Parts: sequence; structure tokens; C-alpha cells
Amino acid sequence: MLLLKNIAQVVTLGGGPVPRTGPAMSDLGIIENGAIIIRGDRIVWVGPTKDLPVREPGIRYQTLDGVGLDLVALPGFIDSHTHPIFTGSRFEEYELRLQAKSSAETAAIGPEGESSVEQFGLATIQQLMDKTERYCRLFLSHGTTTIEGKSGFGLTLEDEIKSLKTLSVLRERSRLEIVPTFLGAPAISRENEKSRSDYIRTVAQSMIPQIAREGLAVFCDVICENGYLTMEEARMVLGAAKDSGLGLRVHANEYGPGSGAKLAAEIGALSADHVLWIDDSDIEALKRAGTVATLLPAAAFSSGLMHYAPARKLIAAGVPVALGTGFNPRSCFTLNMQLILALACTQMKMTPAEAVTAATINGAFSLGISERLGSIEEGKEADIVLMDASDYRELPYFFGVNHCVVTIKKGNIIINRLEHP
Repeated sequence: MLLLKNIAQVVTLGGGPVPRTGPAMSDLGIIENGAIIIRGDRIVWVGPTKDLPVREPGIRYQTLDGVGLDLVALPGFIDSHTHPIFTGSRFEEYELRLQAKSSAETAAIGPEGESSVEQFGLATIQQLMDKTERYCRLFLSHGTTTIEGKSGFGLTLEDEIKSLKTLSVLRERSRLEIVPTFLGAPAISRENEKSRSDYIRTVAQSMIPQIAREGLAVFCDVICENGYLTMEEARMVLGAAKDSGLGLRVHANEYGPGSGAKLAAEIGALSADHVLWIDDSDIEALKRAGTVATLLPAAAFSSGLMHYAPARKLIAAGVPVALGTGFNPRSCFTLNMQLILALACTQMKMTPAEAVTAATINGAFSLGISERLGSIEEGKEADIVLMDASDYRELPYFFGVNHCVVTIKKGNIIINRLEHP
């Protein structure tokens, strides 16, 4: 048994609708001076410390006591958009982009260098896993207990299978929970339309059925953008994924107005991600479909474009909003969801409460796991983080530092900086 008590705030996210939309995104279900009892991997009691039930005879508790400390308990962050499997960083490319004097020079750097694809093809599963395990530990140390992890840095069936198998091994070895997503058609040359159409057919008819049969992915994602997949190509890939029993996600409207958000709504995707350039008709389509808008403010920040998704319009319209890091080596090399909260508040004008909701229960809903994760409620899995703060609003307010001092995953204390600062 694990007991957390005398916690300044327990942010439960309990008792409300799932997903949270509109005004409900501000209802965090906060318990002041709260306590939580965990048995095994489950939460069995949540309430004020003064109302703690009498201990059963013979039951021993491992106790984390917040007396004299400022601690806030939150559900572990759900980062619902990451690209964690890759070789090497892209700091040279980052510097080139900073030095580019025009958008044409920036575009000339290209979406993904041939050398990067070649390096990925040469890497073994063990090499990929060794690199990614470091990032798994960093996710946990910053309070993220679950991520969605995409493939997509290889452009062959063999490399995509390798990427997904790496994620599969990590799911067994790491304490970080990983929901795997197949992103098998990220960018295709338009120079040879025949080879392009052949590749799309390979993705739809060979890659997706094999990946689904082998249980290597839960979702399929496409990038429906100018320079990536057309709406018709994306619909073909997502249709094959749906037929194979995979959930659907869409990279949409990141680089300009387009059809991605409407396609996500039309085909019943759980999430439309980025959505920087959407209009009122896109927002209405997402609302009708119940599709989550997963916003990635760090990607917009890192790009230097400083154009962000219209979070306030989405929330006002009743679209469920989630937040993710967009972690990847090329355009958004951060895995800190605490930073995402700050950017959501300052750049997209979300309130701290809305940002916390978007980073927990709504992210869980977008991954189809909200029945067990994303809130601190009796019967749910004990994924809980303790932040060194007296109030949850300090997380976006006091930004640029890591507030996380304790990470609990499935009832196990993974990180405890209270004992080892």
C-alpha cells in the first residue's frame, strides 16, 4: 500500500465529462490538503487528509508525507504526440535554419535529409532502443507517464517495422507507457507520380495489414499537408487503417490552410494534430465529429513562425482540446510537458486549468485510454506526479524549471527526488 498525504492540492480531474470541453475544461476537481491511497497499481481512495479512513489492522503503508512541503499532485501527463524513434540529433540543421535569410532558403534545407533516412536504415533495433531509453527516462523525470509514439523516420516497410518493433521492446522494458502509432507515409517525392502511387498502395495494401496483424500499432497517422499527402492519398491510407482495426490520427493544417482537419472529422479520427491554420468550418466539423484537436505550441515556437493554433476559438466552440510536445529531432526537440503548459497559456491564451486538462484527461481520451488514465479517481491506475509547488498555477507561471519531484507509474515510485534531491 502507498499513502500520499498532506498534499497541498490534489488535482483529480475527477467527476466530470470525458473529454472535457468548453467551461468543463476549467473544472479540475481540486482537493486541498488531500490524500491518496494506492493498492497495487490502483487508486483505492482519494479525499482530504483529515478524512483518511482508519488503517486496516496489519496493513503497512509506504508513506509520502507533504507536511512542511509545498506539493501538488497531478495525474501523470499524457503526451499524445511524439516522434521518439530516430537516429542522431539535428543541431547542424537547426543552426542552418537560424541562419536562413528567406523562406526559400529554409525550404531548401528539405523536410528530411537523405543522410538521415540512410542512417536510420543502417541502425539496429538495439541502437535505436539504447538511444530512445534515455528519452523515456527524461519523459518520466518531467512528469510524463504516457506518450503516443510514432514511427515514420524510415520510408520502407522494413524500416517502419523496425521502428515499431523498437517501440514494442521499449513498451516491455521502460516504465514509460507508449501507445504506438504507424506513420508510414510522411513525405513522398512528387517527381515520379508512378512510384508515388505505388508507394501509397504499398502502405495501404501491405504495410498496414501486416502491422495490424502483428499488433505493432494501435493507431495510424498521416500528414495531410501540401508537400506530403493529398486528401485523396490520406483518405486511402486511413481507410486501409480503419479496415484493419487501427485508430486514426491526422497531422492537419500545420503549414497552411488545407483539407486535413475536415478529413480527420470526416473519417472519424480521434485526433487532428497541429491545426494552426483552421477556419470556422474546420472547427465546426471537428466539433460535430467529436475529434480532439491536439495542439503542439512548442512546434510553432521552435519553428520561429510564432503562429499558434486558435485554442480560444476551439474551446469556445466546444471542441475537445489536448496538448502534446510534438517531440522530434528536427522541428521540436523538447519532451517537457511543463513547458507546453506555459506556452499554451502565454501564446494560445489558455488558462492554467484548461492547459492541465488538455495535458491529462483530454490527452488520454485522444488515445482511447481515459477509462484508466488521465485523472486521480478510485479504480483508476495510479499514474501520479508530485510537483514542487503550492498551487497548480505555478507550473506555467514559474516556467523553465522542472517542478516534478515524484513520478508514480502503476502504483510504483519511479522517481523520488524528495529522498534524493
